[in-house]
Amino acid sequence: MSEGTPIVVIGAGPVGLAAAAELAERGLPVLVLEKGAAAGAAVREWGHVRLFSAWRDLVAPAAGRLLAPTGWTRPDDGAYPTGREWAAAYLEPLAAALGERVRLGAEVVGVSRRGRDRVVDAGRADEPFTVRVRPAAGGVERITARAVVDASGTWGSPNPLGADGLPALGEAEAADRVAYRVPDLADPDVRARYAGRRTAVAGSGHSALTALVALAGLAEEAPGTRAVWVLRRGEVGDAFGGGTADRLAARGALGRRAREAVEAGHVEVVTGFRTAEVGRAGGRIVLADEGGRRLDPVDEVVALTGFRPDLAPLSEIRLGLDPALQAPVALAPLIDPNVHSCGTVYPHGAAELAHPEPGFYLAGMKSYGRAPTFLALTGFEQVRSVAAALAGDHEAAARVELTLPETGVCKGSGLAEAAEAADAPDEGGCCQAAGPDLIQLTRPAGRVPA
Repeated sequence: MSEGTPIVVIGAGPVGLAAAAELAERGLPVLVLEKGAAAGAAVREWGHVRLFSAWRDLVAPAAGRLLAPTGWTRPDDGAYPTGREWAAAYLEPLAAALGERVRLGAEVVGVSRRGRDRVVDAGRADEPFTVRVRPAAGGVERITARAVVDASGTWGSPNPLGADGLPALGEAEAADRVAYRVPDLADPDVRARYAGRRTAVAGSGHSALTALVALAGLAEEAPGTRAVWVLRRGEVGDAFGGGTADRLAARGALGRRAREAVEAGHVEVVTGFRTAEVGRAGGRIVLADEGGRRLDPVDEVVALTGFRPDLAPLSEIRLGLDPALQAPVALAPLIDPNVHSCGTVYPHGAAELAHPEPGFYLAGMKSYGRAPTFLALTGFEQVRSVAAALAGDHEAAARVELTLPETGVCKGSGLAEAAEAADAPDEGGCCQAAGPDLIQLTRPAGRVPA
C-alpha cells in the first residue's frame, strides 16, 4: 500500500489524541476520526466532574512535546481539573496542534479488510483496512488505512440497570426516568428534576458515591429530596472505602461524605437487590429484583453500573478477546478487577494489545473491556508502545517507559475534604482512573456541601 496511507485512530479523546501525537512524532501519516463536534466530546459530557488525577498525569509526553512550540501554557501540575477543564485547556489545543490530522463529525460505523470479510484467509494480511465513516452531513464514505487504533472508549455504552447484564424488563419503557450518568446539579434543569424527589441510585462504585453525596447536598436545600442506594452486594462492606486509613486519600474522603449522608438520613441503603424489572405505579417508578422484592416507588433512577465496549463496528475484524472482560486476551489477566487494583496493573503495550488481525489495536478505556480501573498514564504508555510497533521500532515497543509515581496519582479534589487529604503522604500509592469511573463532582458554589 502507499506510504501515504494513514494510520486511522478512532476517537479524539485523551488516548486517541496521544496516539496521534506519538505517530506524528515518528513521522507516520495519521488520521483521527471523531464522532463528536469537538475534541474530547465524551470528556465534555462529564465536564462537571473533577478527576482524581492531577495535571501532571493527564498530559501525554508526546502531546506535551507537540504543544510546547505552539505557545501552549501547561496547567499547574499539582492541580486537579474537571473534565471540562481537561478538554478546554489540553485536548482542544492538542487537536488544533494536530491540525488536519483530526477530523471531527466523522462517526466510524465499520472496520474491515479491503475485499475480505472476517472468514477469508487468502491475502488478508496484504490488504489495507477499510474504515466506513458516516459524516455529520450525512452519507457514508470509505477510508483506506494501513493500521487502525480504536481508542473510542466506552462512555457511549453504559451497562444497563438489569443485574444480569441485559436491560431490566421495562427499563427501555422507563427511559424518561432512568439516567446513566452522574447528574450535574449545577444545571438548573437537572437540579429541578431531582429536587424534592426520591431517587434510586444503583451501583457501588465512585460514580454512585458521587451521586449520593450530590443528592445529599441537594436535600439540605430542597426539602423532600431523598436517595435510595441500591446495591447488588449483600452488605455495604468496603463500598465507603477506608476513610482516613484509605490509601487513596480522595476516595477515603468521598466515602466519608457518603457515609455521613447515610447517617444523616438523606440516603436509604438497600442491599442484596439485583434489579430484574422496572415498573410504573401512579406515574412513579417501582424496581423489582430477581426474587420478586419490590422497592417503594421512586421518581427517578440513576444507574451507575459501569460501562462496556461497543464492538458492533468491529464485527468484521478478527479480535482476540477475553470471554469475561471483553479485553484483549493477553491483557485481561493483568486487569481483572477480581484480582487487581489499578496500582497492581503492570504497564503494557503493543504485545498485550495485539489481536489476530495484524495492524489492529484497541487502546485506552476500550482496551479494558468491562474492567473499570483505567488510568490515563497507562493509556499514554499503551499508545507510545503501539506507535513504536507500527513504526517498526520493536525494541521501543517492548520497552516499559512508565513508572507510576508512589504518591500523587491517587489523590484528587472535588470535595474540600478530599483536597485537604491529598496533602498527606500515600501509604504505598497506586493509581486512579482518569475518566468517569473514579471521579468526583465539581462543587457548585452553594449547592454541594464541602
